[in-house]
Amino acid sequence: MKSGSNLEKVLASGKPAVTAELGPPMSADPHEVVHKAKQLKGFCDAANITDCQTAVVRISSIAAAAIAFQNGLEPVMQMTCRDRNRIAIQADLLGAAALGLKNCLCLAGDHQKFSAAGRLKGHPGAKNVYDLDTSQLVSMLKKMRDESKQEGGDPIEVPPKFFIGASWTPMGDPIDIRPMNLLKKVNAGADFIQTQGIYDMELFRAQMAKIRDLGLHERTAILAGIIVPKSAMMLKYMDSSVAGVSVPKAMIDRMSKAKAAAGEDKKKMKELQEQEGIKITIELIHQALETPGVKGVHIQAIEWESAIEGIVKAAGLYPRPSF
Repeated sequence: MKSGSNLEKVLASGKPAVTAELGPPMSADPHEVVHKAKQLKGFCDAANITDCQTAVVRISSIAAAAIAFQNGLEPVMQMTCRDRNRIAIQADLLGAAALGLKNCLCLAGDHQKFSAAGRLKGHPGAKNVYDLDTSQLVSMLKKMRDESKQEGGDPIEVPPKFFIGASWTPMGDPIDIRPMNLLKKVNAGADFIQTQGIYDMELFRAQMAKIRDLGLHERTAILAGIIVPKSAMMLKYMDSSVAGVSVPKAMIDRMSKAKAAAGEDKKKMKELQEQEGIKITIELIHQALETPGVKGVHIQAIEWESAIEGIVKAAGLYPRPSF
């Protein structure tokens, strides 16, 4: 065991892992984190605590992860390169380990221009840092854990023992270099990988064939990302505007038919689309887990944590293993 985290133990057991996602609020009120943690507890092996997703200011991932941990939910603390230099990152990692956190997902972070979306003003003019890229962050964390050394070479008396994760966008442009992008992160020391949301399972399986040819599925645990769709509009947006996400037309048509079946009843329209979205999610979970080299799923029910219980149970992934 590199960290002794529950997520690491599940993956080591050979059983399919399930991770979810918890988005902290844009306020100093911890109760929303507590509420979401209670909704997810028992239905996933660990939950990502996002680090100011879409570059919007929220409760820090470390603080929210600590709150979730105190309430019985194992967190995967996200750490982005966008906002901190290597000094601040290492200080935060030591602090997180001191609080008992055992999983860390290394990310580049959404560009600050995305913070001004919808009614939010955000901070599109904020300066990003990117002192390190994602692979360098993974490598630095591995050095801290395995060599008890800071990035600069100074010793760490009590090193942070993290299960180290990274993200991967299998269908990002240019698609041909995606396997090499994953290879770089695995070589840096990523213990597990969570992918960008997958809707086009045929294309994902073609990419996984390349990953197996490289033997990467034996060197890291790959969790297929599944973003729970709520509406036809959401799927259209994901397909046209989210980098690395491709949604088959037939899937969009399914959601459009569910919407049309409600007529002019907006409440029914929402309910039918959400029901169809959950059906699609369960199908994608089964297809992902049937793909050779996939060790689990990362289910992202964005601001819809209450949906995870039903999805996990219907997918036959409940109860979760206990150690």
